[in-house]
Amino acid sequence: MRLLVTGGCGFIGSNFIRYILDEYPDYKITNLDCLSYAGNLDNLSEVAKNKNYKFIKGDIRDFKLVKKIINDKDVVINFAAQTHVDRSIKEAKDFIETNIVGVFTLLEASRNTNIKLFLQVSTDEVYGSTLEGSFIEADTLSPSSPYSASKAAGDVLCNSYALTYKMPVAITRCTNNFGPYQYPEKVIPLFITNILENKKVPLYGDGLNVRDWIYVLDHVRAIDFLMRKAEPGEIYNISSNNEITNIELTKIILKKFDLDENYIDYIEDRPAHDRRYSLDSTKLRNLGWKPVYDFSASLDATIDWYKENIKWWKK
Repeated sequence: MRLLVTGGCGFIGSNFIRYILDEYPDYKITNLDCLSYAGNLDNLSEVAKNKNYKFIKGDIRDFKLVKKIINDKDVVINFAAQTHVDRSIKEAKDFIETNIVGVFTLLEASRNTNIKLFLQVSTDEVYGSTLEGSFIEADTLSPSSPYSASKAAGDVLCNSYALTYKMPVAITRCTNNFGPYQYPEKVIPLFITNILENKKVPLYGDGLNVRDWIYVLDHVRAIDFLMRKAEPGEIYNISSNNEITNIELTKIILKKFDLDENYIDYIEDRPAHDRRYSLDSTKLRNLGWKPVYDFSASLDATIDWYKENIKWWKK
């Protein structure tokens, strides 16, 4: 199997590459990454010399480059994205360029090739917020931030290419990931690294926003599973049923460091902050996938990783 992984030097992409090379020693992976602020070659230093791994520095908006790379690939998995909501609120342009124009370029370059699957890695945020129930794949998209709107647009483009050009395109939408190698602007690594530096943890608003947390390797397992099971034109929700409020998450992390609520710094809520994300992943589970990583044990492992890799996140 020959894979093109875009954005492979980021958090989820690098975890995916390490997992695949370990599980399938005969797979060949080409990693295309522009090395933006969240892309880090150190994330893949342990596989850099693997004969079945190749890194190419480049932008997914570069049609000529992408077309040249993609011609002999079996599967394209697009992790490349601008993902931080706060950054999208301050400056949306990069999100539009990467998450829409970049996806368009990848799709165009993949047309009239022999790829077996184009897998677009998306997010639960495209559905927007819900106070009751859980979103299924057929639900209407209602994104509330420039980030989620750009991801939703990319998803719609993917669906159009599946319908118009009969391309083997499928989409995954996953809940909040956590684990090693996550850039410390996201809430869990931010809180862990702040505590390690004896700083308070900043909590938006009243802390009652609800998120479903999945360990990154369960997400990676789902993508691996869907490389074989995904049907063209289909969408697959990925969730773990670990829904907790942000204040609950904060208290759990503080408790693991034997700290109390005095370490919480309540800050002004961000604009259009979605109250609750929740996905129904019955469709994927009925195919045979289910999460296997325990939330508390995985959070312990994540905390230990940041303790042991201070040089990685300090810079």
